[in-house]
Amino acid sequence: MINTARLRLEPVSTGAAGQLAYGGDGGWTWLGGGPEEGTRGMAGIVARAAEVGWHRPPWGLYVVVHPADGLAIGSVGFHGPPDPGGCVEIGYDLVPAARGFGLATEGVKALTAFAFTHPAVRSALAVTRPDNTRSQRVLLRAGFVRGPDQEGLRRYRVDR
Repeated sequence: MINTARLRLEPVSTGAAGQLAYGGDGGWTWLGGGPEEGTRGMAGIVARAAEVGWHRPPWGLYVVVHPADGLAIGSVGFHGPPDPGGCVEIGYDLVPAARGFGLATEGVKALTAFAFTHPAVRSALAVTRPDNTRSQRVLLRAGFVRGPDQEGLRRYRVDR
C-alpha cells in the first residue's frame, strides 16, 4: 500500500484485476458507480500478464482510494516491470467526479516516488493522446518532461 496526504493506493490482486477488467468492481465501492475504461484496460493488462506468468508485483495496478470516505476514485499503475534500461511505463485514470482536485497529480507523484525506491528503476514514462491536455498537465505538475512524440502519441518522462 502507498499512502499520500489525501490518498491510499491499494495494490490490485490478479483476481480483482480480472473482475475489474470484465465489468466488476474488484471488491471496492466506487465513486460514481464504477471505474472508467482506463482502469478496466489496465486491469486487463494485469489479468493477462498473470495468465501467462508475466505479472511481477509490485509492477501492477493500484486502486486509488479516498480514505476520508473509503471510496475508490480511480487507478494508477505500471504497464509492467522495468525494461532493461530501467524505465517503467505508468498509466492513471480517475472517475469524472474526482477530477480537477489535484488527486491524479498526487497519485502519479506517489507512484513515481515508489518506483524510484527500487534500484533497477532509472526513469518513468507516460504517454497521452495529443488531445488529452488534462493528462498532459497532470504529468507536467508531477515533474515529467515532454519528450519527442512517437507513433502519434505524446511522451512524457521523469528521471531519477
